[in-house]
Amino acid sequence: MRRGSWKIRIFIGLAIVVFAFVQRCSNKEENPYTGREQNINMTSDQEIAIGLQSAPEIAQQYGGLYPDDRMQSLVDAIGNKLVNNSIAQETPYQYEFHLLADDSTINAFALPGGQVFITYALFSQLNEAQLAGVLGHEIGHVLGRHSAERIAEGAFWQTISTAASVGADAGDIVNSIGQNTLLKNGRGDELESDDLGVLFMIKSGYDPFEMIKVMEILKAAGGPDRVPEFQSTHPDPENRIEKIKEAIVKYKDQN
Repeated sequence: MRRGSWKIRIFIGLAIVVFAFVQRCSNKEENPYTGREQNINMTSDQEIAIGLQSAPEIAQQYGGLYPDDRMQSLVDAIGNKLVNNSIAQETPYQYEFHLLADDSTINAFALPGGQVFITYALFSQLNEAQLAGVLGHEIGHVLGRHSAERIAEGAFWQTISTAASVGADAGDIVNSIGQNTLLKNGRGDELESDDLGVLFMIKSGYDPFEMIKVMEILKAAGGPDRVPEFQSTHPDPENRIEKIKEAIVKYKDQN
């Protein structure tokens, strides 16, 4: 009986794994803006809804919006300029740019669907071209559908973990594999967004070499011991500079 029960558990576990992989294959689609094949399990409308729903809570975590309409208007103007001069305008996303009141946390990020945020702490250290580089990078995350891709990957590994825990006591191992994969994809997301950010800067008339200066600002913000919030979600700026230089050469030759 015990042996039969064990066989049933293995069968159920394998069935769940097969289901997860079939579902993952059926979710494959090519991003029309980057040409990259991705595992996505939601529509652009769902991405927009998630971003709009999450935006107010996210803003509150950073002290709300910065109380200066002139500063916010500058962020809006640069963000919209980047969108209107790039393939971003062809996407269904609703790009909105938010200057957060937090004056101590160096950070910038994007929610799915077009909600882009930058803290005053980072904003206050940038010139216009550098701000364009940061916002262009975050627009790249939206256009690249990176959040949607991570959500789909997370759901896939959750299903695999369930199968492992049913078939054997290996849930933690599979969880670890899944987390490592997500981290790897995250680093790839950053490099893809850097690449797109350079392209958006060039299309909008900004000096793309200012993106390298942004990396230097982020590195300096960490100091000898402290790691800025930006680096907790992004690779070390030093590791990104060479890729940014390659992107500048690539897109300069095309324009």
